[in-house]
Amino acid sequence: MAFSTLTKPLFPSISSFTFKPISKTSLVSFNNNNNNTIFHSRKQCSLVVNNVLKTVEPTQTSQVLGSVSNDVGSLVSKPTILVSEKLGEAGLEVLRGYGHVECIYDLSQEDLCRKISECDALIVRSGTKVTREVFEAGKGKLKVVGRAGVGIDNVDLKAATEFGCLVVNAPTANTIAAAEHGIALLAAMARNVAQADASIKSGKWERNKYVGVSMVGKTLAVMGFGKVGSEVARRAKGLGMNVIAHDPYAPADRARAVGVELVSFDQAISTADFISLHIPLIPTTNKMFNDDTFAKMKKGVRIVNVARGGVIDEDALVKALDSGIVAQAALDVFTEEPPSKDSKLVQHENVTVTPHLGASTKEAQEGVAIEIAEAVVGALKGELSATAVNAPMVSPEVISELAPYVLLAEKLGRLAVQLVSGGSGIKSVKVVYRSARGPDDLDTRLLRAMITKGIIEPISNSIINLVNADFTAKQKGIRISEERVVVDSSPELPIDSIQVQISNVESKFASAVSEGEQISIEGKVKYGVPHLTCVGSFGVDVSLEGNLILCRQLDQPGMIGKVGNILGEENVNVSFMSVGRTSLRKKAIMAIGVDEEPNKETLGKIGAVPAIEEFVFLKL
Repeated sequence: MAFSTLTKPLFPSISSFTFKPISKTSLVSFNNNNNNTIFHSRKQCSLVVNNVLKTVEPTQTSQVLGSVSNDVGSLVSKPTILVSEKLGEAGLEVLRGYGHVECIYDLSQEDLCRKISECDALIVRSGTKVTREVFEAGKGKLKVVGRAGVGIDNVDLKAATEFGCLVVNAPTANTIAAAEHGIALLAAMARNVAQADASIKSGKWERNKYVGVSMVGKTLAVMGFGKVGSEVARRAKGLGMNVIAHDPYAPADRARAVGVELVSFDQAISTADFISLHIPLIPTTNKMFNDDTFAKMKKGVRIVNVARGGVIDEDALVKALDSGIVAQAALDVFTEEPPSKDSKLVQHENVTVTPHLGASTKEAQEGVAIEIAEAVVGALKGELSATAVNAPMVSPEVISELAPYVLLAEKLGRLAVQLVSGGSGIKSVKVVYRSARGPDDLDTRLLRAMITKGIIEPISNSIINLVNADFTAKQKGIRISEERVVVDSSPELPIDSIQVQISNVESKFASAVSEGEQISIEGKVKYGVPHLTCVGSFGVDVSLEGNLILCRQLDQPGMIGKVGNILGEENVNVSFMSVGRTSLRKKAIMAIGVDEEPNKETLGKIGAVPAIEEFVFLKL
C-alpha cells in the first residue's frame, strides 16, 4: 500500500485556521510611539486601531487602518519560523514566502527556551542543541525542527516525538560537495600540497622532501558505497584509478554501472593503495579502523576520511602512521570537534587536515538551505516529508492494537538482516501477513515500515519511520512486497503471524534458507510478547528478548547440556532454550536466549562441539 494514499495531513495547515483568541505565549503587539499595546483578539485589535485613529488626520485614517490590518493579519495567519544559525538567502526566501521568519543567532539554551514558546518551527545547523528542555518550553506549539544538514546528533529525537514535533533534515544537497572534498584531499595528500605550502611560506625550498605518488593505476578502496561513496568512485575512475568498494548491502548492479567491483572488507583494506571512508557512525562502526584493521593493510596505504571521525581509532592511526603501515592520512572529521590543539594526530607531519569542510561550498550551502526550507514549509502545511527522521503521531487506537506486532515486525527485520552474509546486497524482501481479517480491514503500513526499519537501521545511519520507510528502501535499491493470507484464526487479533523472506542472498546460517531458496523467518505474538516460531523449515518457539544463538545440530541426547555448560562456565546467563527438528534423530535447530553477549572464545567453543554443524549469534 503506497503511503500517498494517506489523506489526513501529519499536522493541520496553520494557514487554514480561522482567527481565535491568541494565547499569552504568542502575544502580538502593535507599536505606537514606542508604547507597546497587547491585544488578544480582533475585537481588542479594533479598539487599539480606533484609539490610534483618533490621533491622526482624517486623510490618514485609511492609510493607518490598512497598514495595521495587513500587519496584524500577516502575524496572525502566518507561522513563526526561528532560524538560530546562518542559512542561505535562497532558503530564507522560501521560508518568508510562507511564514514570519526571525533570524536570531548565538542564542544560549536559556534564551532559546524562552523564545521557542512563540515559534511554530525551528531551523538549526550543528551548533544549536535542541534538547528535551527546548521541546518542553515549546509547550506543544513547536511543530517542526529542521536540521540544515544530515546529522541529527544535536536534536533529542525521543523528546521531539513525545511532544509531537516532526524533525526533518537535508540529506542530499551535500553529496557532491562531500565527494569533491574527498577527491581534493586525496590529491592533496598524494602530492603533499599542504606540507609543501607550509614549507615554502616558512622560507624553505624543499623539492626533494615533498616528492609525491601518482594516483593513476593505483587501487582505491571506497568503504561505504552510498551517495557520497559512489560519487567519489565516479571521480576516481576519471583520474585513472582502479576502484573497488566494500558495502555488504549495496546492489552489485549499481556498482557495476560505475565500473566498480564490490569486495569483502578484508579484501578491500588488504589490497588498496588508497582508502576513502564513507561509513556512517553507528555502534557497529565505532572505531572500526583500529589496531587489528591497520595490521591487515598494505604497508604504505593512504587514508582519506570525510565521513565521521569516530569510525577511526585515532590513537591506533597515530601508531600506524609512526610505524609506516599508513604512509599518509587526510582527515576532514574527528572524534571530537574541534580536536585539541596538541592532538598528536593533527600535528603529525604525514597528516593533512581540514575543519569539517565536506559540505562547505556555496552551492552546497544554498542547496541545503533550499532543501531544509522546503521540508519545513511542507511540514507546516501538514504534508508528509520523505526527509522526516522521527515517527509521526499515530492514533492511540492503532498503537494499542498494533503495539506488540510493531515490536515483532522490527525484531523480525533485525533478525533477517543479520542472517544475510552480504554478497550482492539485499534487493528483494517479501512480507507475508497471516490474518483472519480481510485485506481492507488490515492496514499494514506501520508494520511494513517497522520491518524496513529493522532491516536497514542496523547497517546504516538512516532513521526509518512511517514517513520515510518506502523512500529509504527505494534509495537503497530494496524492493519490499507484501502478501496477505487469510487464515482461520480469531478476527479479534489483527495478525496471526508475520513472515519475512529475503531472496537472492547468501545466508550466514544455511538452515534459515527455506525450500524456496530464500532466507525465511516467521513470528507470532504470544501473551503480548513477540516470539520467533519458524527459521527456514524448522519450527521453534523463542521469545524475542535479549540475544539469540541459533545452532544446527545432529538430533542426539545431551546437546542442550553441552552448550548450557559452555555458557555457564563463561558466566553467560541462559534465559530460555528451544529445539525444533524435522524428524527424530536427524537434524535439529537449537535456539538459545542469552542475556549477555558471549565473547569470541565462548562462541568458538560452541562451534567446536562435534555434533554442531553451524551456528550464528544474533542481537535482538
